Amino acid sequence: MGLFKNIIYFILSVQEKILTAKLNKTLGAKTNSRRKRVYGNGYLLSLDSLADGERTRMEEEIALILKSSNYDPSEALEYIKKHDTKVYYIENARYLHSIGENEGFIYPQTGARAIYLSLLTEKKAKLKTDGMFVLTKGEINKYYFIYHFYNWYAFKHNVSGIDSDSVNMLNKCLYNATEEEISSLQLEDIYKLKDAIKQDKSAIEFVFKLCQNIEGAQKAFEKMQNDGAQL
Repeated sequence: MGLFKNIIYFILSVQEKILTAKLNKTLGAKTNSRRKRVYGNGYLLSLDSLADGERTRMEEEIALILKSSNYDPSEALEYIKKHDTKVYYIENARYLHSIGENEGFIYPQTGARAIYLSLLTEKKAKLKTDGMFVLTKGEINKYYFIYHFYNWYAFKHNVSGIDSDSVNMLNKCLYNATEEEISSLQLEDIYKLKDAIKQDKSAIEFVFKLCQNIEGAQKAFEKMQNDGAQL
């Protein structure tokens, strides 16, 4: 991954930590309740632990899919198309900035955002759009794409914090909302926002982990080519 992308992801992770701290402070002022735990017949089930276990399995599945695609965005996009998600190509990503989006996976939209997006991709106006990939023409950065593939896969599997409302709320709070606006959020919105932060951080961490694994394997392969493999 290029230095620029590393810097962007680092800044985003710092922003998320600050926002999480604000949310925890707000949440503490509104309620002292903890995450639910389910008791019954001699067992204790933590819903957080269950979610983490499901996420681990999901990440293993994503890694296998990407590996089978040779970590090639064009091959992975064929997998995406086969799973009922449309892929569109546009001339310039700046057209997406008008609605606060970047190229990659875009969640289902409604209203004015859906109209703009459908006109941009299908040349016709729709009041509702499904999740889709919108990419600029040309080479796709592999690691940037993996971040969006991760979110797409999580969305297809109904992971908490990956719906349109939560993601839009996260983007607003990261870049536009004041501390007063964050403090005035309702409890339900706070939990949705915390789920969105957790999901986004998981996607970023997955990219870095996979980046290290891929680059490590490539370096080992190059060493074998240069020095010869000892069998």
